[in-house]
Amino acid sequence: MSLDRVEYNPHEEGTPDRPYGFVYHITIHNDSPRVVTIRGRKWVVTNSDTNAKLVIEGDGVVGECPRLTPGTQFHYQSYHLIASDSVAEGAYLGQVEDGERVFTRIPAFKMEVPTN
Repeated sequence: MSLDRVEYNPHEEGTPDRPYGFVYHITIHNDSPRVVTIRGRKWVVTNSDTNAKLVIEGDGVVGECPRLTPGTQFHYQSYHLIASDSVAEGAYLGQVEDGERVFTRIPAFKMEVPTN
């Protein structure tokens, strides 16, 4: 799994309590010899100022449960809305064809609010 890039996107719709939108681009690689289906993900976004945590969990990624054969990859983009500088990290939850569950960590990455 690799994080291709994270970028501030002022055009993402924010809310008064989380006005800054960040788009992230991720590629999930299957470097194993087995077929893996991504069944879910969990993100933990930690606000750098208050240390408050926002936990996001759900099925698949971007509405899909991609099935990755050995050597293939799945690319997607999504976004987080934040109030101030934050760090995101988490995991993808997968399942191989025999039913065994596997997970891959999402390494921590920073989202820094631009200063004017």
